[in-house]
Amino acid sequence: MTLNIIVLAKQVPDTRNVGKDAMKADGTVNRAALPAIFNPEDLNALEQALGIKERFPGSKITLLTMGPGRAADILREGLFRGADDGVLLTDRAFAGADTLATSYALSMAVRKMKDFDLIISGRQAIDGDTAQVGPQVAEKLGIPQITYTENIEHIEEGKIRVKRRLENGVEIVESPLPAVITVNGSARTCRPRNAKLLQKYKHAKTVTERQSEDMDYIEIYDRRPYLDLTEWSVADVGADVAQCGLSGSPTKVKKIENVVFQAKESKRLSDSDVEIDELMRELIENHTIG
Repeated sequence: MTLNIIVLAKQVPDTRNVGKDAMKADGTVNRAALPAIFNPEDLNALEQALGIKERFPGSKITLLTMGPGRAADILREGLFRGADDGVLLTDRAFAGADTLATSYALSMAVRKMKDFDLIISGRQAIDGDTAQVGPQVAEKLGIPQITYTENIEHIEEGKIRVKRRLENGVEIVESPLPAVITVNGSARTCRPRNAKLLQKYKHAKTVTERQSEDMDYIEIYDRRPYLDLTEWSVADVGADVAQCGLSGSPTKVKKIENVVFQAKESKRLSDSDVEIDELMRELIENHTIG
């Protein structure tokens, strides 16, 4: 048995470095002002996909991401770790999308890709923490979903079994395929880059990137088609522009604030009942709790 797996990945701003320029006047994130990284839980999702590929040789992993041209960096990062292909959704019409518009665009891309057995994504992205995109993609495609996955336990013809990590314990859940699986940060950490794959895919680029490529490298794309990263626009996936980007996003961000805790705001307590009782009274009086 072989599987076609789509991994939804996102290039996100590094939220550890949020500053005064992190937000534009229109309420969208100023991604150019922040360092960009591979969303951490999407890396956990990629590792789950790579584990399946090891169990079922011949399976194919395709990374799908939406973003500006520089988001192709995470497609390459995925290839360096063991993915087989990458698709970048990039178009000015996609800009400013909330979870609703993002899931719509991703679902349209998945429909264009057609043949898939499994979609895996991280539980949530660190630039939003909504955990909505994966479930919304499943709803738009009309297929089952399993969230909060910690490990994919077993796959057989037409069925998948996973372990879910919840607040108060774990669950073992089965679902028919195809399905959408979202993966927790408590799942296995993604393996590092593979040196051979790094050498193989270091020149992998989208059409737009190749237009500015050094002429010395242009001819290698004719000889090595695996270096072509697919790039799709709104028109390529047949999406309705009104449902994409800001126009398709009912959610509006009004303010982003960077909160830095100072030492004066912390308090050290012993394990004595008296100090704990005093703290509880203080928290209740200032309405922090209760």
